[in-house]
Amino acid sequence: MEALAQRLSQLDAEAGGAMRVVMFYDTLMRRRVDLPALARASANLAECVVGMRLHGSGRVISMGPDGRAAPEGSASTTRPIVLDDEEVGAVWLARSGEPAALDELVLDRLAIAAAAILERYGPARTTMADPALIELVISSGSEEAARARALRLLGFGTDLPLRVVAVRTSLPLDRIGGLICPAHLVKAAPLADVGVLLATTVDAQRFPEGVRAGIGAAGCPSRSWRQARTALRFTSSREPVVSYADLGAFALLAELPPEAVRENADVAAIAQLPPEDVQTLEVYCANGSLRRAAELLHLHHSSVARRLDQIGKAVGVDLTDPTGLARARLALTAWRLFHL
Repeated sequence: MEALAQRLSQLDAEAGGAMRVVMFYDTLMRRRVDLPALARASANLAECVVGMRLHGSGRVISMGPDGRAAPEGSASTTRPIVLDDEEVGAVWLARSGEPAALDELVLDRLAIAAAAILERYGPARTTMADPALIELVISSGSEEAARARALRLLGFGTDLPLRVVAVRTSLPLDRIGGLICPAHLVKAAPLADVGVLLATTVDAQRFPEGVRAGIGAAGCPSRSWRQARTALRFTSSREPVVSYADLGAFALLAELPPEAVRENADVAAIAQLPPEDVQTLEVYCANGSLRRAAELLHLHHSSVARRLDQIGKAVGVDLTDPTGLARARLALTAWRLFHL
C-alpha cells in the first residue's frame, strides 16, 4: 500500500490529486481490506492521524501515518459512516495544521469505504444475525480463530466484553434486543427452542412482559452461554429474568443429577402440593415476611399463616424456623429447576 501511495503521489498535485484519492480507495476495496487496514492506509495517504468509531459497538480505530495505532487526537474534519440510510459511525482526520486541499475528498471516500466494509462483514446495527455465526461464537467447540472471525462478521470487536442472553418468548427477538440494549450493538438469532442475544451491555429492567430470560456474565462467549442457559432454568412467572451472577451458590443446583433431586424427600413433598400452596410457599420464601406475603397474595395474614402451617406439616418442615425455611426454599428451587 505504501508503494501504491508513492506511485500515485507522482501525479500532478492539482490536476491528478482527486484521481489519486479515488484510485487509492478503489484499490483498497478490490483488496477487500478490513477496517484497521483501511485506517492505516488512509493515515499514510493523508499523512496525519486517521480515526473511525462504530456507534453500535463503541469500537474506535486510530492510526498514525507511520502505520501504528495512535491516540485519537482532536478531529480537524469528520464524516459520518452511513449504512442503509442510518448513521452507524464516523471517520475523522486529526491534522495538527491547516486542512490539506484534498482532506474533504479523502474523508468522503474513507466514509464510503468504511460503510462498504461494514456491509460486507455484517451491518453494524442490524439486530438479526445468521444463526450459524451466533453458534460459532457461543459454541465451546469452536476454535478461537473461527470465533474471532464470527465476532468480526457480526460487528463485535474481540477486545470488548460480551454478554449472552438465552430467552424463551413468542415476541420478535429483534424487538427484545432493541429494548435491552438500545444504544449499543446487539445481535440475535433463534437456536432450536431458545433465542440467543449477544450484547455488550444488557439492561435487565427493560425486558418486556412475556419473556423468560437468563443472562450470562460478561467474558468468554461460550461460558456466558452456558451461564445464560442455566439462569434461564431458574426463571419463573414471579421472576422471569434471572442473571447468573445473582444466583450465587444456587447455581450449583443445576449441576445435580435429576435422579438425586427426584429422590430427595423435601423435593418429593413439594411436588405433591397443590398449585395454590406452591404459590403461597414461593411468595413467603421470597420475602420471608408473613404480612408481606399476605399483601402480595391479597389475603389476610391469618389466612396465610394457617396455609403455611398446613404446608409445613405436609412437607415435614417448620416454616417458622430459619433452618426449615431454608430447606423449603432449597427444595422449592430444585423442584422448579428440574420441572418435577
